[in-house]
Amino acid sequence: MITIIKDTKIDFLGKRRYAFAVSGILFALGLLAFFQIVTGTANLGIDFAGGTAVQLKFEKPVDLQNIRNALEAGGIQDVDLQDFPAVNKVLIRVKTHEEKLGGIPEKIKNVLSESLKDNSFVVDSTTEIGPKVGKRLKTDAFWAVIMATIFILIYIAWRFQFKFGVGATAATFHDVMAVLGLFHIMGKEINLIFLSALLTIAGYSLTDTVVVFDRIRENLKKRKKSSMVDVMNASVNEVLSRTFITSVTTLLAAGTLFLFGGEVLHDFSLAMILGILVGTFSSVFVASPVVLAWENRAILKKK
Repeated sequence: MITIIKDTKIDFLGKRRYAFAVSGILFALGLLAFFQIVTGTANLGIDFAGGTAVQLKFEKPVDLQNIRNALEAGGIQDVDLQDFPAVNKVLIRVKTHEEKLGGIPEKIKNVLSESLKDNSFVVDSTTEIGPKVGKRLKTDAFWAVIMATIFILIYIAWRFQFKFGVGATAATFHDVMAVLGLFHIMGKEINLIFLSALLTIAGYSLTDTVVVFDRIRENLKKRKKSSMVDVMNASVNEVLSRTFITSVTTLLAAGTLFLFGGEVLHDFSLAMILGILVGTFSSVFVASPVVLAWENRAILKKK
């Protein structure tokens, strides 16, 4: 492989306090988002909040603002609209916390039929999710992330050592919480598509971290007289070119999806872009410093 970055000697571990400060802010944003998701005050999609999704196919192009105004005038509030201009389709999501959802699709159809008389349409599909189902999906999503994190800890602890498992788990959990927090402050909707992005980000972060850890393990055997800090810094510098190339190529793919993937993939690709950036940062500045902190903690205990 072409070496993009050659023979660097950057003191990454020496900058770990600044990195921890940045990570602390990102993690705090994630905790805030998590708290608001639990309390139901976050921008939850109908997957988690419950509601109705109706997809309409129009005869001619339609303006989303006209649809929004018509629905609000018809008494239908808390509406999220998504258009597909190439096929003249519009997806209408209506969040509701009521147990009974029946009648909303018919009400949408009647309101738009009256307001957009010059643009006929047909109902492509209708999906209804009750609040109880949404609550169950939210709980399952939480446990999916927790179980993924636990299995990451087990795998890395088995593959390397327990202290490396702690570092990898901390970095992965940090990435998930950071992207969750960033998505929340951007006002983006938290739904099942976003959850799938989070789990993908966890896998990406773990892969990048394992490469760094593998080089650290190799150098610990070769440089037995060197300190842990020196070995870690040397290892991160040695794989820096690989980390850069991997991040850039993955960003190109995610960026292409973001620009040309359409509305359906827009939030997923945005979450992936944020995850790649945060994941690269954590592989360099979070995972190894956490292992070092755990190592120093063990040494102090022995004393």
